[in-house]
Amino acid sequence: MFRLIHIAINEARRGMQNNHGGPFGAVIVKDGAIVSTAHNEVLISKDPTAHAEILAIRRASQVLGQFDLSDCEIYTTSQPCPMCFAAICWARIKRIHYGTTSEEVASIGFDDGHIYSIIKGEQPGEIESCVIEREACLELLKEWENKPDKQMY
Repeated sequence: MFRLIHIAINEARRGMQNNHGGPFGAVIVKDGAIVSTAHNEVLISKDPTAHAEILAIRRASQVLGQFDLSDCEIYTTSQPCPMCFAAICWARIKRIHYGTTSEEVASIGFDDGHIYSIIKGEQPGEIESCVIEREACLELLKEWENKPDKQMY
């Protein structure tokens, strides 16, 4: 267990030292074996979703050839942000091991508290939204519902 978090720490450090992104690393493990590792690549990729956990999930899914990672665990240097936590839920990962809290990373400028406040309904969202072409989009839902060869995920 400690070995795995230190692999995530070393991965985070490698990414930081190469200016790929912030101080975040992740490791996905299945049956005690490492499936994937990743570090934050937001800066190098110019992709705001290139967080360590997201990249580790993508790589693990490719390696294992499946989107269901329920038989895996994730080791990450910090408590996952809301986006990464959602991705972990979608991947069905059952256990997260993390080193620092969201409050601790907020103290160095990675504050996702406003996202939590929006999710909890404590403050209005910063993004305007409106419903358009609802009927056409509902038709897509009906098509999916009636698709005989659909695969749920």
